Amino acid sequence: MNAQASFVALGTIVRREIARILRIWGQTLLPPAITMALYFVIFGNLIGSRIGEMGGHRYIDYIVPGLIMMSVIQNAYGNISSSFFGAKFGRYVEEMLVSPMPNWVILTGYVTGAVARGLMVGAIVLAVSLFFTDIKIYHPLVTLSTFVLTAVVFALAGFVNAVYARKFDDIAIVPTFILTPLTYLGGVFYSVDLLPQPWHALTMANPILYMVNAFRYGLLGVSDVNLAVAYGVMLLAAAILAAFGMSLLRRGVGLRA
Repeated sequence: MNAQASFVALGTIVRREIARILRIWGQTLLPPAITMALYFVIFGNLIGSRIGEMGGHRYIDYIVPGLIMMSVIQNAYGNISSSFFGAKFGRYVEEMLVSPMPNWVILTGYVTGAVARGLMVGAIVLAVSLFFTDIKIYHPLVTLSTFVLTAVVFALAGFVNAVYARKFDDIAIVPTFILTPLTYLGGVFYSVDLLPQPWHALTMANPILYMVNAFRYGLLGVSDVNLAVAYGVMLLAAAILAAFGMSLLRRGVGLRA
């Protein structure tokens, strides 16, 4: 399959994924906006007014980056895990595998669709936050790159989940028992410097902590972790998951009858 045909195939997958997101926008884009608005009201206005400042910023401003990252993580992961598992369930993933389409096109197409949903939801949540805060973007490049890298990492992780899932219930196990706890313990609502040992050391092993703090640095100019280390964690995670995803496609793990 030549390069031009590969990019036509890639564009087809991406368009189908984005069309799916927009077609069911009431399920893909609206719920995160409502949920995050409630977070801003409850944690930001009601509880935040009693907490005061954190990291030199109002509490509601401090949690905005974490809440945006939480929405990006959940939606990038959820989009690809449900969409690719649906392709498995409908048996049309096998048609892609037997076609001349390269494996990188299949993986990149689905990941791009998931990243698009993560970015759309993140942008919506950021817009909602402006009704409650007056944050300014201190470092636009850091903000955008962290935004994209985080979405890519969890899109790839969702792909791996979808490959191994045997039934629809399986795609909910990881978000419920792993992803949600790691997100809440990833510095979304607090500074990791407040934690005593050994919880501080354990939290530093959580990769989501680095993503949240890199994004917080982009928006607010403050971070609990070294920015270079945060980028290293994100890039390493993306590289490992991409290689693993390609390996799964090449071997047909969980995909071929």
